[in-house]
Amino acid sequence: MNSPDTAASALDANLAVALDALLAEHSVTRAAARLQTSPAAMSRTLARLRRTLQDPLLVRAGQTMVPTPRAQALREEAAAVVQRLGALLSPDTGVDPATLRSTFTLQAADLVGAALAPGLLRLAEQEAPGVSFRLRAEELEAGPALRDGRIDLEVGSIDHVDPETRVEELVSLRMVAAVRPGHPLTEGALTPTRLAAADHVAVSRRGRFTGPLDTALARQDLRRRVSVVLPSHLAAMALAARSDIVCLVPAALPGAAASPLTGDAVALGLHLLDMPVELPPLTVGMAWHPRHAADRAHHWLRNAVRRTLAPGQGPGRGTGQGPGQARAADH
Repeated sequence: MNSPDTAASALDANLAVALDALLAEHSVTRAAARLQTSPAAMSRTLARLRRTLQDPLLVRAGQTMVPTPRAQALREEAAAVVQRLGALLSPDTGVDPATLRSTFTLQAADLVGAALAPGLLRLAEQEAPGVSFRLRAEELEAGPALRDGRIDLEVGSIDHVDPETRVEELVSLRMVAAVRPGHPLTEGALTPTRLAAADHVAVSRRGRFTGPLDTALARQDLRRRVSVVLPSHLAAMALAARSDIVCLVPAALPGAAASPLTGDAVALGLHLLDMPVELPPLTVGMAWHPRHAADRAHHWLRNAVRRTLAPGQGPGRGTGQGPGQARAADH
């Protein structure tokens, strides 16, 4: 049975580094200089190695020291172990996206997913052709799903995160009314009364008929009629394009660059009207579990999402718990 000193020495990585230096230099003095320690300390380390390996390792031959057969047999293995230790304990300095072979799973509402997919695919084709994406609807509770790895990133209005979840805000948008060309609301000034009198579609995964617009109208003693509730923003916009239904969609703030989140509304030919009442802005962000914070592949993913939804902007300010922003679109 090994002595306590022998067992402890066998687990000391510094001994492997010292052994490599001693076998490379064949000198206590030169090995000490190589590791920037004193000859006396290196001599004590050599004594520990001899006890651990039960071999003298280096023996004097005149004015020099020569390795024993056991030391010669250990030379290449010791060097390889030290090299692996160096790689293991070195910081991850980066990853070449072109070498990535990964599938990333993102959870996002359909409007966000539709805006994300083209940009992510374009960036992957240019930089990381081995990367693929799986986009899931907002069907999982994000905190546990991020924690157990079922999703790599949540993108959208982040309002339900765990305390440890990392959150970065990407872009703030304003809500506007989207209607078909020729809709009665496109003629003349849009007033709160005219907006409330129109038929509306609400977007809610939970089937809710009310949202921030109802709160804003109620301040003016007005109430709108919601004719239908749909779970999908894209379905709501398609309905608005073929009827007199009014749909709320996000648009860029005044003076800001156009947002890819409004691309589908434009593609459907919808006419966008500024709201005559004040609504809270929609903040779109991304959330991830801290175990991915230093992962270089995940860093590429986050940067790709950032470049897609907030082109020209640096990393967002938020890195802690989400601030409880409004849900996308109506609620």
